[in-house]
Amino acid sequence: MTEMSISGYMMAMRRVGVAELKNNLSRNLRLVENGEVIEVTDHDRAIARLVPIETESRLVIREPLRPFSELAQKRYPPLKLPLSSTELLRQDRDIR
Repeated sequence: MTEMSISGYMMAMRRVGVAELKNNLSRNLRLVENGEVIEVTDHDRAIARLVPIETESRLVIREPLRPFSELAQKRYPPLKLPLSSTELLRQDRDIR
């Protein structure tokens, strides 16, 4: 194991070669699952880092404010633009 500083914090990091990772994949994945960080090396050159995934999702699912059926039939009046949507699309593509 080697120590590595990340954002000023010292943490122990296990380093394994590609062959060792392959031969002991289940064991290494269990270590990562339990919070360890594993750096994968190829001929003593770091090529990847296995880190545990965040178990807490930052995604918040909220109940809708109103049912979709209220919005499904809603129609908006057409915009009164000086150009047609086709012309706007052509201008946008010409810029690219």
